[in-house]
Amino acid sequence: MREPRFTPPQQRPAWQRLASLARGPLPHLRELLAQPCPQRQSRLHLEAAGIQLDATRQQVTLPVLDALNDLARESRVPEQAEAQRRGEPVNGTEGRAALHVALRGADIDSPPWGAQVSTLVRAERERFLAAAERLHRGQWPGHTGRPIAHVVNIGIGGSDLGPRMACEALSNLHGPAVRVHFVSNPDAWALYEVLRHLPADRTLFVVQSKSFTTQETMTLAASARRWLADHGCTGEAQATHLVAVTARPDLSAQEGYAPEHPFGFWDWVGGRYSVWSAIGFALAVAIGAQGFRDFLAGGHAMDRHFWDAPATSNMPLLMALLGLWNRNFLGSPTQAIAPYASRLVHFAPFVRQMDMESNGKRTHVDGSPVEIDTGPIVWGGLGIEGQHAFFQLLHQGRHRVPVDFIGVASEDTPLPLAAEHHRIVLLNMRAQAEALALGRDAEATAALLRAEGLDDTTIAALIPHRTFAGNVPSNSLWLPALTPHALGALVALYEHKVFCQAAIWGINPFDQWGVELGKTMARAMERQAAPHS
Repeated sequence: MREPRFTPPQQRPAWQRLASLARGPLPHLRELLAQPCPQRQSRLHLEAAGIQLDATRQQVTLPVLDALNDLARESRVPEQAEAQRRGEPVNGTEGRAALHVALRGADIDSPPWGAQVSTLVRAERERFLAAAERLHRGQWPGHTGRPIAHVVNIGIGGSDLGPRMACEALSNLHGPAVRVHFVSNPDAWALYEVLRHLPADRTLFVVQSKSFTTQETMTLAASARRWLADHGCTGEAQATHLVAVTARPDLSAQEGYAPEHPFGFWDWVGGRYSVWSAIGFALAVAIGAQGFRDFLAGGHAMDRHFWDAPATSNMPLLMALLGLWNRNFLGSPTQAIAPYASRLVHFAPFVRQMDMESNGKRTHVDGSPVEIDTGPIVWGGLGIEGQHAFFQLLHQGRHRVPVDFIGVASEDTPLPLAAEHHRIVLLNMRAQAEALALGRDAEATAALLRAEGLDDTTIAALIPHRTFAGNVPSNSLWLPALTPHALGALVALYEHKVFCQAAIWGINPFDQWGVELGKTMARAMERQAAPHS
C-alpha cells in the first residue's frame, strides 16, 4: 500500500486548532484545580502496567485534549506504531527496523514481527542469562580458580546509561556474590578509580560495542587487558575474564575473546533502546536471570497497553501529547525529570539520552526541513536534592519548565525509621507539584507576612520577592514499588512517549547522525596526526 503524502505537522487541522486554543485565554492551574471537572480528571488519571499517572496539573482543558488526540490521529500515530511493531524499516535513513519491543515480547504467540525474530531473541537471551546467572551465584572461576567477585561494564552511551541506571535502581536486589561497576569515560582516571580497589584474579570485564570498534570503549578495553596482564593474567588465561557484547563476534574473536562468550544483538536494536538485550548483561548479573525476566515482563506489559489502549486512555500517548503541547504551543523548550527515590539517581540522564538523541532533529522523514520545535532539552535529577538547587529556577525563574515527578508508593529499606523517611520524601514530592502549579499571589503573600508580624512597609517591600506565579505544569508518576517489573514498565513508557512525539513531528527517532559526525571527525583527526606522532 502506498504511504500517504507527508504533510508537515503545522499544516494539519488539529495543529492549527491547538495554536488557536493556545492563544487563549487559558485558565490558570489554580482555576483548573480549584474547580475540578470530573471528565477532565478521569482523562488525566491513568493506570498502565502497574504505574499510575496524575496529569491533572497540566494546563489543558477538554477542548485541548480533544484537539491533541485529533492531532495524533491526523499524524497516523497508531499506524506508525503498528509499522514499528511489525518490523517494517521505520528507520528510513538506515533502512532498518526498530524492534526493541521484540526483545521483551519474544515469548508471545504469533508475534507481529515474525517467529524468526522471536526465535533468535529467545536463543540469545537464554545464552546470556545462563552466563549471567553463573556470575550472580558466584559460580564463574577466574584464572586462579577463585570465583569472579567483580564485573566491570565497559561501554558508552546506550551501552552504559541503561544498564547503569537499572543496576542502581534495583540495587536492593543485588546478590552477595558479585559487585557490578561501570566505566564509560576514556579518561584514564575513570578506569583507575574502579580498578585500584579490585583484585585482578576476581574481576571480569564486559566490553560492550555493537561494532566492536567504538574508540572510547576499545581504548578502555585495551587498558583493562593491560591491567590484567600486569597482575599476572596473560595470554589465553584472559579469556575467562572477558565477555564481549557485540554485533561483530568475528572482531571480538580476533581480539582473543572466548568464542563461547560474545553475546550478540542485531542492527535493529538501537543503543539507547538496548538494555533489554545482551547489553543488559551486567544488570542480569546484578539481579539474576529471574529479575531480568521480570524487567522484560514489565516492559512488555507497557507495550501491550500502548498497542491496545484507546487513544483517550493511552498513557504513553497522553504523556507525548502533553509534552508536545508544552513544547510547541506553551513555549517550554525544556523538560525536567525529578525522581523522588534515590535509587533512580541515573534515571534523568538515561531519559536525556533516549529523548535528545532520538528527537533532536531538524529534518522531516521526507528530507524537508522542520519549521517547528522538536525534541526538548531534557534534564533534571533527584527531587529532594533539586529542591535545594534547581527548583528555585522552576519556581521563580524566567523559564517555564514542565516537570515529571516520579514517586514510589512503598518503601523496602531495612532501617527501623525507613517509613518516616519515606513519608517525608513523598510529602515533599506532593508539596512541590502543588506549589509549582498554584504558586502564591500577592494577596496570599501579604497575609502570610502579616501573620509573621511584619509591618506594612516591610511587607510591601517583600511581596515582589515572595510571590510565585505558579502555573508550572507537571506529571506525577507513581510506581507501586521499585521492582524489576515496575522499572521495565517505566522505561518502556518513556520509549513509547518519545516515539509518539517523533511520529507527530514527522522525524526519525532511530538514527543519530549528529553522534556519527563527531566519531567520523575524531577518526579523521587521528589519521592526520598519525604520521607526526
